Amino acid sequence: MVSQLGQPGPRPAGPAQVRLSGIKGPGPERRRRFSTLTLRILAPNVLALGVLVGGIFYLDQYRDGLLDAKITAIQSQAEVIAGALGESALTGPEHRRRLERNTAARIIRRLVVPTLTRARLYLPNGGLLADSRALVAAGRQVQLRFLPPADPSDRVMRFFNKIYDWLLPRLPSGPAFPPYRERLGSGLLDYPELAVALGGEVGGAIRTLKDGTLILSVAVPVQQLRRVVGAVLLSVDSADIEEGVRHARLAILQASALALTVTVLMSFFLAGTIAGPVRGLAAAADRVRRWRGRRAKIPDLSRRWDEIGDLSVALHEMTEALYGRLDAIEVFAADVAHEIKNPLTSMRSALESIDRTDDPSHKSRLMAVIAQDVSRMDRLINDISNASRIDAELAREESEQVDLTALLRTLIAMRQSEDGAPSPGFTLKLDAGPPILINGLPSRLGQVVDNLVGNALSFTPADGTIGLTLERDGQMALLLVEDDGPGIPAGQEEAIFQRFYSRRPAGEAFGQHSGLGLSICRQIIEAHDGTITASNRPGPGGGARFTVRLPIS
Repeated sequence: MVSQLGQPGPRPAGPAQVRLSGIKGPGPERRRRFSTLTLRILAPNVLALGVLVGGIFYLDQYRDGLLDAKITAIQSQAEVIAGALGESALTGPEHRRRLERNTAARIIRRLVVPTLTRARLYLPNGGLLADSRALVAAGRQVQLRFLPPADPSDRVMRFFNKIYDWLLPRLPSGPAFPPYRERLGSGLLDYPELAVALGGEVGGAIRTLKDGTLILSVAVPVQQLRRVVGAVLLSVDSADIEEGVRHARLAILQASALALTVTVLMSFFLAGTIAGPVRGLAAAADRVRRWRGRRAKIPDLSRRWDEIGDLSVALHEMTEALYGRLDAIEVFAADVAHEIKNPLTSMRSALESIDRTDDPSHKSRLMAVIAQDVSRMDRLINDISNASRIDAELAREESEQVDLTALLRTLIAMRQSEDGAPSPGFTLKLDAGPPILINGLPSRLGQVVDNLVGNALSFTPADGTIGLTLERDGQMALLLVEDDGPGIPAGQEEAIFQRFYSRRPAGEAFGQHSGLGLSICRQIIEAHDGTITASNRPGPGGGARFTVRLPIS
């Protein structure tokens, strides 16, 4: 551990879960008493602070800097003392001058005593010539010093001192230095840096006492011209350095404790603003799942203006849509039961009447009624199945660009090519600009147009006309379907879009329509972000008008 030029030698480097039916989820009785989200927010903040504080204690660059500064200072002091001895403490002939004990002792006492540094002067053969410790002991004086009054903050400092004393031995230790031993033998054997100094160079070393205090030693040659006549060995302990490092570490520990307190409080505050509302939303969602027959409310957090507020709005809208869908399903189920019950009742009455009559003509009429009811039920079930599949199909199928102009031309051409009884004519008015394109499902959009045209055909007399108009209205495509029929009864413009609504023209056989056609049209159009409305044509001719608006792609 001995090196030249006052360096202490090289030191070692310092140190959403899917819940299936029948499987119970974490209901309110199993909720966590302490939020794991709070732990996840708190842990990184505390861990980062702990790593920072531990790094400050472990790297100990501040202590190393103080040691280097201390070695540099005692080296400078030793060079001053060696220079003074070389100039004033020599005696004898010019070519054989040597150190004179008394003069050297006076110089050492004068220069060393105020600095509390121990200085020893050695001869070239390693013999001890003077020791400042013996010189100072000869003139020892008793000094009185009054202790400061008790400070109320001493309890706090004792607390931090206990933490420091507990923490320090558990930290990785720095480089190991050789133990300090002081014997009365030859100086050359006790202090290798002294041999370096007697060779004309500056030597230094660091040793440690049993209590962990370091002893810093610097040896400087005493020269007459270039001839070495002795060596000065200055030694000082690191008690003041250790005390300074301790105070610095305690200050860091106090600041870290304050930072830790603020971090914990802020983490709990942050977790409270996040975990609390999220747990409230989760509890509300659980109530929605469990409360059958009652409507659970989602907490309104829209005023937060953050992601949790957006989540509460989304959950509220989703819940309302869910309740709306449930209500629609209940109404639809009731309507289906009612519509199916009518033909079943008719069939049961016909079957009971067959058993009571022997008239062949009466039985034939009853069988015709049964066949008509069976056909009605088959048509009704097919329309119900089609209506039930629309939502799933609209959500599953990929939309594409649909040319409404070409779609209308194709459907009208198909209608005009149908053979049969005389039917109304068609007029088609198309926008003069480029083709009108929208995003959607061509089959379902074609179904809408076909339903509207079929509805118009059922009300328009054979000599009437059905008009279709397609034009642009800003960023919307406007489709009008008009007929020459009797029009829509006053106040029924919205009712005709309800399921199973059926108000047929006079003379039409009962049960030919299920009343789902216009309801399906509105369902498809709204799924394409459009609207469909019904009204009567202005003017004396009357007739119904259906207006469809769809966004242009």
